[in-house]
Amino acid sequence: MAYEQFAYVYDELMQDVPYEDWAAWVERHVETGSSIADVGCGTGTATLLLAENYRVTGIDLSEEMLEVAQEKAMEEDMKIDFWVQDMRELELPQQVDAVTILCDSLNYLKTEIDVKQTFERVHAQLNDGGKILFDVHSPYKMETLFNGKTYASHGEGCSYIWFADPGEEQLSVVHELSFFVEGEDGRYDRVDETHEQRTYPPERYIAWLREAGFRILSVTGDFTEDAPRENAERIFFVAEKI
Repeated sequence: MAYEQFAYVYDELMQDVPYEDWAAWVERHVETGSSIADVGCGTGTATLLLAENYRVTGIDLSEEMLEVAQEKAMEEDMKIDFWVQDMRELELPQQVDAVTILCDSLNYLKTEIDVKQTFERVHAQLNDGGKILFDVHSPYKMETLFNGKTYASHGEGCSYIWFADPGEEQLSVVHELSFFVEGEDGRYDRVDETHEQRTYPPERYIAWLREAGFRILSVTGDFTEDAPRENAERIFFVAEKI
């Protein structure tokens, strides 16, 4: 994935994303004041929300994304450490109480081995009884909302067209995005990005979590505390290190 240009228009794409709902979900499952590693934090919007109640470190594969996140933290006068790391090789200076992988960041992993390795690394970085919290796209979403669909948006200074087509692997998607970003001279520059995501049935994630040494606490759908419905778009997992 190339994020060099994408990092600076990412927030435009995500402007309607309910980050407050993610923060509220974490707050229902993690005690206030706990230490959290927010993995796949992107430009840090959710990280800053979590930092209001937790001791948070932001981690992402993209240095460019983290530069934007650090700028946000400085603007809010918040001291947050941001580190460039691959979630498959997660290594923290000390263990934490929880690891969050929010906003379908886990879906950027391309293979089952990648997911399993990430769960194993997260397990090693958690205190005893520590929790992993993550959400993924549901199979339903991959097969319907991301099946040959086109989305578009026009905002102040930035517009985009987003094509979502099935990938080669089962339950995968290829996102083709074209951004048109207004420059200081009033002219628009075009930025093209391609992003691939893949998901799996919930029972696969459950099995891999157990293999990595976790106890499943909850599997819910769409920010609720209820089991995922057939047409749920996001599936949320909370598991505890044992």
